[in-house]
Amino acid sequence: MIDDGWLADTRTSYDTVAESYADLLRDALVDAPYERAVLGLFAELAGGGPVADVGCGPGRLTAYLSGLGVDAFGIDLSPAMVDVARREHPGLRFEVGSMTDLALADASVGGVLAWFSLIHVPDAEVPGVLAHFHRVLRPGGVALLGFHVGDGSRLKTEGYGGHPMHVHVHRRPAERVAGWLADAGFTVEAQLLHRPDEIRHGAFLYARRP
Repeated sequence: MIDDGWLADTRTSYDTVAESYADLLRDALVDAPYERAVLGLFAELAGGGPVADVGCGPGRLTAYLSGLGVDAFGIDLSPAMVDVARREHPGLRFEVGSMTDLALADASVGGVLAWFSLIHVPDAEVPGVLAHFHRVLRPGGVALLGFHVGDGSRLKTEGYGGHPMHVHVHRRPAERVAGWLADAGFTVEAQLLHRPDEIRHGAFLYARRP
């Protein structure tokens, strides 16, 4: 039996921090040229969409992609995050949902974005999530995954303005994530390491459904 207690913990944690999270990260892309470039390439590869921003939080990246001309919509586990997203970006579509049971039709989107939203998913659950990404993408569609690089997990008990949280943050080698993508049927096309000389660094992987 699958233990989904981590899902409930993640939902409650991000419901708690939704407003402060949105305030802290609202303008984060302004001083983030590499992230903007990564998203710009994804927008080009996705061909206008539609693109599912899975784990969209308050919708800041959904809105950024929309500004690039992409038909983007957001899905998040946290109802409070979705409420913030709908309030701040009323012209866009946001839904409550889980990447572990993605309620999208087969071959219905041109792109899937998972921007540091896989970091709370246990290793055992990631292959199932990536299988959903593969299922909902059209042939030729592109997935972009952003995640923390490393090996190991830590329990996050506070964040985003000092509010209580209870989520595990998983760090993974890029090679492990690339292997999971290949096992799910993707072709990994590019990998970018972000700030590799720093202790806390990240990676971005572009993968295509053949």
